Amino acid sequence: MIFLRHHLDEGLKVEYFTVKDPLELRIDLKGRYDHLKATVLPRACYEWMQLRFQDFKTVVEYNSVVFKIVSQLKLCGETINDEDMMKKILTTFHALNMILQRQYREKGFQKYFELILYLLVAKLHNALLMKNHEVRPTGASLLPKVNGVQAHGQPERRQDRGHNNMRGRDNDRG
Repeated sequence: MIFLRHHLDEGLKVEYFTVKDPLELRIDLKGRYDHLKATVLPRACYEWMQLRFQDFKTVVEYNSVVFKIVSQLKLCGETINDEDMMKKILTTFHALNMILQRQYREKGFQKYFELILYLLVAKLHNALLMKNHEVRPTGASLLPKVNGVQAHGQPERRQDRGHNNMRGRDNDRG
C-alpha cells in the first residue's frame, strides 16, 4: 500500500487515504478510470488514421506525435508494431517524394528506429546541401580572389629596387 500510495496523484492520495486493502484500492481506481478507454481509443484511432508524414516539418516532430499516439493505443489494448509504424511513414510521404519512398522501401528496414535514423541523417544532409547551394547558387561565378595574381595584361613592375632575393644586383632596371 505504501508503494501504491507513493505513486498516486496528491488529490487521489487524500481521497483514498482511508482505504487499507490494495485490492479494494485497485477496484476503486479501475472503476473510476476504466471509462477512459472508451474515450481515448476512438480519438487515438482517429489520430492514427489521419497521421501523415508529409504534414510535419521535421522528422523529430513526426516521431514525437507517433509515439504519443502509439502509447495511447497500447494503453487501450491495441498493438502497433514497428512494421505498422514504418508502413505509416512510407505510405504518407508527399507525392513529390515517391522515388524516395520507393528507395526507402527497397532498403528493407526491419526496425522503426532504423528508418527514423536514416530519415534524420538524410534531412541533415539535405540541409547541408541547401546551405552550400545558398552560399553560391548553381551558375553563379566564383568571386575573384583578393590576393590573386592578374591573369592577363602586362605584368606589374616592382618598385622595390634592390630589395629582392638577389643580393647586390638591381634586376628591375631596364
